[in-house]
Amino acid sequence: MSALPALLDSLPPQPHGHAPAAAPMDLIFISGYTGQTVIGIHESELHHTQPLVIDIHAGLPRARACDTDHIGDTIDYGVVRNRLDALMHDHGVTLLEALAERIARMLLIDFGAAWVRVKVVKPRKFDNVDAVGVQIERCRADLRDVPMASTSAAASTPRSAQILSWMGSGLVPQDR
Repeated sequence: MSALPALLDSLPPQPHGHAPAAAPMDLIFISGYTGQTVIGIHESELHHTQPLVIDIHAGLPRARACDTDHIGDTIDYGVVRNRLDALMHDHGVTLLEALAERIARMLLIDFGAAWVRVKVVKPRKFDNVDAVGVQIERCRADLRDVPMASTSAAASTPRSAQILSWMGSGLVPQDR
């Protein structure tokens, strides 16, 4: 009996809705990033920061850095972390789904990822629940309508305009 069926059964599932990758995929990841931000739809969430935990997997077809040993040939997770820090202060959205989409687009457009999985979690949102959240997967083909040279909406919006937008919608972060 061939070992091929057992081998195929042991492979991880492919990203939902996407064909198997034609080339080997290298995954760069950040696990357990924790940031504080104002996000949500309930009154209790609109004026004080709350913790979010974010996990990211970004795929590159055979990253050149494997051969060149140059950080410019891959996704620099230190730069991604810095961009997440900035996004926690200036994202302008109310839903975790929208924040996850911003992160996914940032990785696909600004960092050149071919595929991403983004998980955004609110830990201990409810007393009897460990966490609530959302996980999305996107690939570059999902962005056919977005110019690849553009930057994320959060990065291109001037900070003063973002603050005015928050004020207009009642989402004014306050220092404790």
